[in-house]
Amino acid sequence: NAVPSVVIIEKPVPRVALPDWHGKVWDLRQTCDTHRQNAFDLRSESKKLRSQTEIATNWQTKQNNDRMENRVQEMIQWRETVYASIRAIEIEFGKLKEEKDLTEAEIEYLQLGFGLVNECLTQRDQRGGADLCTDDAEIELKYELNTLEGLKRAMTEKCMTAWEELNKLDELKLLLQQDLENKDEAIEIDQYNLGMDKHSACISYKPDALRTPNQMVSYECWLEHCKFLKLKVDNELQMAQRIREGLSVPRQRARNDLKAQNEATNFAIRKRIYETQRIKNELDWQRLNMTQDMERLAKEIDSLEKALFYKVNSIKLAESRLEARLYRPSSENCRDQPTIGLEKEVLDLRETKACLQNKIDLAKATYNGLERQLVIIDRELLNKNHALSTDLRCLDLRNRLVTGNRAPPNTETDRNIQLTQMQKEIPPE
Repeated sequence: NAVPSVVIIEKPVPRVALPDWHGKVWDLRQTCDTHRQNAFDLRSESKKLRSQTEIATNWQTKQNNDRMENRVQEMIQWRETVYASIRAIEIEFGKLKEEKDLTEAEIEYLQLGFGLVNECLTQRDQRGGADLCTDDAEIELKYELNTLEGLKRAMTEKCMTAWEELNKLDELKLLLQQDLENKDEAIEIDQYNLGMDKHSACISYKPDALRTPNQMVSYECWLEHCKFLKLKVDNELQMAQRIREGLSVPRQRARNDLKAQNEATNFAIRKRIYETQRIKNELDWQRLNMTQDMERLAKEIDSLEKALFYKVNSIKLAESRLEARLYRPSSENCRDQPTIGLEKEVLDLRETKACLQNKIDLAKATYNGLERQLVIIDRELLNKNHALSTDLRCLDLRNRLVTGNRAPPNTETDRNIQLTQMQKEIPPE
């Protein structure tokens, strides 16, 4: 047998047939073509998407710029309207105030007839605390004042109406000024936004740009608010013009119907002086009793504090005994009757101490309440003395102005004499 020149050893794997090889090459070609086609389609769609989004973004930016420009023009028009309204209010305010000042100047000529009543009311208005009340004397004085007020009622009512309208105009002016400032700020913000573009250096991501603040209102609400302000300005201007035209001149009348009312007022003041003196005497008696109760309560508080102080050493003794018995050796350290008794003694002493402390706190709180009530009584006594002095001066002023000049009671003795005479005139109820 011939020996081969070369020994060929093949891999122990199955061989691929030639048709299979051509099939694999064809599959690879088809797969590459498919991926390339997909990549081509993706590039086309991406280019289309970029173009569409760029166009949509540019159009949205332009539309928003147009909207903001229109909004700025609309706010500028409303700002001019608000500014014109402010100027009209200022002019009408000046005219109405001038008419009101002229009317008040006429009223000043009528003040001479109110000297007596006004002086009495001023003197009695200096009272304080509970004495500053609407009593019979004040009712009579006000009735007497109302009689004189009939001489100038029309002018006073019209001046009050004009004053209220001036306040409304002033408030409306402040409201318009605030609205004007808001519109200026809004215009400035929108103009600043119009000046920005996508290449500006001040733009950035915001945490929550789509949030809606609670104070944000709709456009319809804003427009309704602007129209409401304009309508309110027109109504107030018309009202101010009517009030200004309705302010009339010569308002002088003459009436002398105060003699009977003067007697009734004097009687009411004397009765009030008697009642105030009676309450003052009762307060003096209450103050004396309360002072004595405070002294007795202060002694009781001192006794309680001493009793509490004496309990300290007893507690220390019982606790020290308990602590010492804890160091007994070995089995001798038992909870025997002395230990139980000492524990009960400590608990009882602590409870006693707490009771004493609570009682001391309650007594001090009661003492503080008495002290506060004493302060209130002192203040009431001061008010009563001041009220007596005021009513006496008021009565003397009325007597001097009616019967002629007479020296006022400048001393306490003179006042006491007058008080005694009035107590004789008015019997106790």
